[in-house]
Amino acid sequence: MAGERLTQGLGELADERVDHRFKALPPDAEGLTVGELAAQRRNLFTGGFTTPVLALAADSVEHNLALMETYSARHGLAFAPHGKTCMAPQLFARQLEHGAWGITAAVPHQARVYRTFGIQRIFLANEVVDPAGLRWLAGELAADPDFRFVCYVDSLRGIELMDVALREAGAVRPVDVVIELGAGEGARTGVRTEAECLELADAIAGVDTLRLVGVAGYEGEVPDADTERVTAWLRRLVSLAVELDKAGRFADLDQIVVSAGGSAWFDTVAEVFEQLPELSAPVLKLLRSGAYVSHDDGHYRNLTPFNRIPQEGALQPAFRLWAQVVSRPTPEQAFLNAGKRDAAYDLHLPRAQVVRSGRDGTERPADGLTVTKLSDQHAWLATERSCDVEVGDWVGLGLSHPCTSFDKWQLIPLVERDGTVTDFVRTFF
Repeated sequence: MAGERLTQGLGELADERVDHRFKALPPDAEGLTVGELAAQRRNLFTGGFTTPVLALAADSVEHNLALMETYSARHGLAFAPHGKTCMAPQLFARQLEHGAWGITAAVPHQARVYRTFGIQRIFLANEVVDPAGLRWLAGELAADPDFRFVCYVDSLRGIELMDVALREAGAVRPVDVVIELGAGEGARTGVRTEAECLELADAIAGVDTLRLVGVAGYEGEVPDADTERVTAWLRRLVSLAVELDKAGRFADLDQIVVSAGGSAWFDTVAEVFEQLPELSAPVLKLLRSGAYVSHDDGHYRNLTPFNRIPQEGALQPAFRLWAQVVSRPTPEQAFLNAGKRDAAYDLHLPRAQVVRSGRDGTERPADGLTVTKLSDQHAWLATERSCDVEVGDWVGLGLSHPCTSFDKWQLIPLVERDGTVTDFVRTFF
């Protein structure tokens, strides 16, 4: 049933009509379905697309999906990639095909999108205290006995609010929860001490609307993170799981969940989780890295663990934003028609990578070109030589931070190396 829902949902995406809602798509494609436009296999540069246009490299996406599948399997990890990165059901389907256990969410809205497309396992990495969201969740759990949902708890008040809302909703199945261990003083969410974790475990045992199934956290929030500090925190997380198990808090479970793992320290997660002792039930060692699917040319390119473990492989940046030179007011300055509305800029500015001639389509490295600033709809491009670019040239930009790249585009062309567009990735932000 779940597979049928996903297949049906993806089919409905292909049946959506192309119109003004979707940036950069060819004006003469108006009225075609997305599937019909994809079947035409137009070229990104000569097929009528307008600029700016964000593209995903098909081969890099496939490479990244396969790499994380083999990495997780090699290290005995289950994988629930964080879907908030892309919010793209087509990519969720690809992740599941490549062995993902489920998909991670951050808020109830994201979980609703996942369920609309039949995602059967959702890990929500937050405490859910919204009564409307909990009513919806209770209904989903009641309607589908095969639906698996896990979320954080990190406060007594949160447990109280969840219990009240679920009881008022007439919940027929308890919500599975994991205690979130905070990453340290000054970090983000999560319980700060092991004593408080034990107190939460007692409180969960006192209600029948919740079921404690494990522990979790996010090592990316460890203050002044380095290998030593991240390792120490992960060992605390593992020790907490062991202590709760010895105290009988995981009695009658078929599986105990121990989860961590962003995109910066999954190698350390794998190393520490490998040392997890045998518990009273099999352990689901759940990794949640999400940025890998597209990777990037900035933030994650610099911090990916594959830089430390090159023998395990390397992710490939899949995004490229193409913009055109629309003004060349001085020999030292040019302006592109892409800005904050189109490009991620919260971590680093885009990087000029390649220039495609507006005259003959030849490509050359973007040597001497530097993006120095973004306005709403312009990129400020410093040029070392007057001959570097001219009005009409296309400039391919590498981006930093996948999460704030996907969310600016509702329909993203999936492009082969020669520029052929083979599909369109729909996002739901």
